[in-house]
Amino acid sequence: QVQLVESGGGLVQPGGSLRLSCAASGFTLDYAVIGWFRQAPGKEREGVSCISSNGGWAYHGDSMKGRFTISRDNAKNTVYLQMNSLKPEDTAVYYCAADHRWSRTCAVAPGLYDYWGRGTQVTVSS
Repeated sequence: QVQLVESGGGLVQPGGSLRLSCAASGFTLDYAVIGWFRQAPGKEREGVSCISSNGGWAYHGDSMKGRFTISRDNAKNTVYLQMNSLKPEDTAVYYCAADHRWSRTCAVAPGLYDYWGRGTQVTVSS
């Protein structure tokens, strides 16, 4: 059974950092494109970041550039999202998702992704 499990969320003060993890079971992440999405209450799901199958290509949304970094450790079957300089508007449930098709690029279009985790809550507040 394919599962993606997010962890690392929590409560952090503005300006703080968190590192989210996305661990896979039931399949290997080596081949997959991985994306991170978020959804705040009352708002639509938003694409945050993605990383290509070989890690050579990454994308970050405009409001995340310079603050968020996505990376992958295929040996650990895990993808990470390092979030720095967090702002209250980053508060949301963060989801990771996997597109099983190998690609040297990526995009944060939700329809491309086959598998989704259940999410982890990130709250940025003083």
